[in-house]
Amino acid sequence: MASKKVVVAGATGLVGSAALRHFGASESCERIALSRRKPRDLYGARHVPVDLTDAEDCSRAAAELRGATHLVYAALYEAPSLVEGWRDPQQIATNDRMLRNLMAALEPVAPELKHVALLQGTKAYGVHVRPLTVPAREGRSEMYEQPNFYWAQESFLRALQQGKRWHWSILRPVLIIGEAMGGAMDLIPPLGVYAAMLREQGRPLDYPGGAARVAQAVDVDLLARAIAWSGDAETARNEAFNVTNGDVFTWENIWPAIADALEMKPGRHVPLSLAQEYPKWIAPWDALRRKHDLVAPGLEEFVGLSFQYADYSMRYGQTEPGPPSIVSTVKINQAGFTEMMDTEVMFRKWFELAKASRLLP
Repeated sequence: MASKKVVVAGATGLVGSAALRHFGASESCERIALSRRKPRDLYGARHVPVDLTDAEDCSRAAAELRGATHLVYAALYEAPSLVEGWRDPQQIATNDRMLRNLMAALEPVAPELKHVALLQGTKAYGVHVRPLTVPAREGRSEMYEQPNFYWAQESFLRALQQGKRWHWSILRPVLIIGEAMGGAMDLIPPLGVYAAMLREQGRPLDYPGGAARVAQAVDVDLLARAIAWSGDAETARNEAFNVTNGDVFTWENIWPAIADALEMKPGRHVPLSLAQEYPKWIAPWDALRRKHDLVAPGLEEFVGLSFQYADYSMRYGQTEPGPPSIVSTVKINQAGFTEMMDTEVMFRKWFELAKASRLLP
């Protein structure tokens, strides 16, 4: 009999998919994958289609959630205009409603619920509106001065948990790198497509971003292990934690490793907006799919909003070096999660995996 029943909300996304993969390695763990469309790989989980914005649909799915012990909440609604949408009241209200709808359906059928893991990110420290205080640490009051759906969800969860047997943990990863399709913030597809366009022209891999900024990233599989750790560790109860690989990078310095993983030569710094250019690549991408027998779908389904996210992450249009975007991981290390990963190794890993699985040519 399974010792855990883990519900993963947002199962088609970057984090949700990694959580399914991680918990799928345990035979003593029952997994439920919640999402509107079926994930490409369930890793042994049972898929329950649900629209979290619809309270009635969540109630309909409640029977499948019976006996849940852990919830990984990685569901996310993003506005079509990604970066501008981060301060949009409608985006905030929608994400708030999604968590409320799910918890209203889950709690009554899960009396043995032990833990809820909630995903946030560096927007908790206002990285999208101002330079970070370096290093950004959990719990600083200035975080709450800017609008963000994180605060609506966090306030709701804190109030809901009062007097209950279950606990919550909040994970705040930095730039997440992994493999997904159609996501809003996944850099492997947009950079892989960009590289494929250049390779087809016999060109090296030019760097399309703006001026440098020292930043951090986290491997999505490492993040999944941190999520699993938070569900069992007493030191993680009702606490928020930053999660990173443990090192720092700049795009310019990591670019030769990315080029090598894609079997290309690194090129020059040639600023280019991937979000503006990608419509020109739709037909050539379809030709590459046929030529290389790729399993990746058409361009917009494959990349989603992530061309916009690539421009944002690589600071396209910025001509002056940016302030560092660094968070502290002292708290999570002291609480007992001490895993680290080399960021260059991480980028190589995911681009090589995308090629090996025929997502990229």
